[in-house]
Amino acid sequence: MPIAKKNQRILIVDDEPQVRRVIAAIVELEGYEYRLAEDAETALEILDREHIDLLISDINMNVMSGVELLGIAVKRYPDLAVIMVTGVDDRETAIETLHMGAYGYVTKPFQSNELIINIANALRRRHLEIDNRRHREELEHLIEERTAELFQSREETIHILSKAAEFRDNETAKHTIRMGHYSELLARLCGLPDSLCRKLKIAAPLHDVGKIGISDTILLKPGKLTEEEFDIMKTHCEIGYRILSESTSEILMVGAEIAFNHHEKFNGRGYPRGLAGHDIPISGRIGAICDVFDALTTERPYKDAISPEEAMAIMRDGRGSHFDPDLFDRFSENFHLFVEIRSRFSDK
Repeated sequence: MPIAKKNQRILIVDDEPQVRRVIAAIVELEGYEYRLAEDAETALEILDREHIDLLISDINMNVMSGVELLGIAVKRYPDLAVIMVTGVDDRETAIETLHMGAYGYVTKPFQSNELIINIANALRRRHLEIDNRRHREELEHLIEERTAELFQSREETIHILSKAAEFRDNETAKHTIRMGHYSELLARLCGLPDSLCRKLKIAAPLHDVGKIGISDTILLKPGKLTEEEFDIMKTHCEIGYRILSESTSEILMVGAEIAFNHHEKFNGRGYPRGLAGHDIPISGRIGAICDVFDALTTERPYKDAISPEEAMAIMRDGRGSHFDPDLFDRFSENFHLFVEIRSRFSDK
């Protein structure tokens, strides 16, 4: 599609008045608007205050050379096309300026047609590059929108799946929500990557999804479980892992990891695998602290809730045995933030 010349503005920079006048006459005859500058410093001032489509610059100028001007201009004004004009036919300089971002290189004396062709090609190339970038940005925006839609849909699916475990266990509606926020907060306090923190927020509510596979007679029993019943209850970790681990979703894989490991203990006396220390994935070590805190401070059919402060006193005894001591210290030092989450997503 032809480019309207009247909308194209050219800046001509040369320290020789006669050369400026010649180029200006050619440009004006072709119907372009133009501005004149006698040195690179003046050219930069014009570029700062006016919209310029094409810069035609001499190379050999006093104080600041055209090559230096080119280097500054292409960085400050990425949409600016540049043509270099010089009285010296230097192949190395020509290659250098083209590598730096110049669209063309013309040697003096030049024929008017040669300059006109270079101007037209430079402006055409500039137009195509701007158009391509605009299309690319539109495409990236569309991809971001579609990704956001998919991400939201996946979050909703995970939320529904986690609620299924809640209903099986008579847990409160806010338990899984709090688990997500607790886990994200503790991960951030420990300096984990932002992407993992966000995944933990979404995946942590799935920690007990394996309870779907536990019978009601055990899951809803109001009294203390027998040893045999407790052994069956402990299988919910592996069941949850099997449910989630077959997915190719990174978030569900994190959920599988938490489901499998949130009952492991730092001293190796947890279940289902008896892992110890840093052999327990950090998602499981985070989940252990968050799940115990919420369980202690939440009323269940078989127990009363205790205050956050009482829960902290109990949990402190588990530092280094039940809980990763470094993670627990981050939890303890920022305890008020977890209490705030507890209040914000209260069951009442």
